[in-house]
Amino acid sequence: MKQFYQYFIICTIQEKNFKGAKENDKTCKKAAEMSVKELAAYIDQSVLKPEFTEADIRKYIQEGVNFGCATVCINPASLPIAAELTKGTGTGICVVCDFPFGLSTTNSKVLQAEEYCKNYKIQDLDIVANYGWIRSGKWDEVTADIAAVVEVCHKYSTKVKVIFETDALTIEEIKKACECAIKAKADFVKTSTGFYTGGEVRGATPEIIKIMLDTCGDRIKVKGSGCIRTREHFLQLIDMGIDRMGIGYRSTPVVLGVK
Repeated sequence: MKQFYQYFIICTIQEKNFKGAKENDKTCKKAAEMSVKELAAYIDQSVLKPEFTEADIRKYIQEGVNFGCATVCINPASLPIAAELTKGTGTGICVVCDFPFGLSTTNSKVLQAEEYCKNYKIQDLDIVANYGWIRSGKWDEVTADIAAVVEVCHKYSTKVKVIFETDALTIEEIKKACECAIKAKADFVKTSTGFYTGGEVRGATPEIIKIMLDTCGDRIKVKGSGCIRTREHFLQLIDMGIDRMGIGYRSTPVVLGVK
């Protein structure tokens, strides 16, 4: 009995400290012990390539649904297809906004978000922060820009993930950007777009994810995206406590161990 209570206490502590797994599905289970269904709940399958044909878009959205991914992450022009293919399934829609550079005006971002959320059932909206402003230390402007989008999305019960493009930022800038997103009442912070052109692309490295997890604690969730292409990397981030990951359509079967 004593051993049972010790195990219970350890698991309770892990549950409080770990930010892993799907919402309301915290467990002491290691990622390597999880089923394909449990692992798929961490995935936003990315279907974002601008050169995709409609047939490509349909194929990869359907694959995300078939795998049981949390969402399919799509461009706004793909919303009608995503609405059709996800209807009645356990997979939601994640739409990107002002992607991939985040350089529209705040009013433009708000109008985009309003259009998507008003006309479609959007689970998550991934907005790109103006990371030029982040690099310039314009923290009030960064916060206000995010907050305006959060306000309109929450009106429709859509959660907001804020993409920072961490490959362009210093560690201190990443930490301060996380604080801006928290102050703006966003739901997630996110590493990367996967379309960075300004230097070396590292994406969701364990080192960057640890910095974001340590900074955010239980105040906001963390999504890793970019360069998560191996099962080992995917499982490691889950065990670290990540909440969600953006996985490319080619990599989803690899990280799930079904290819």
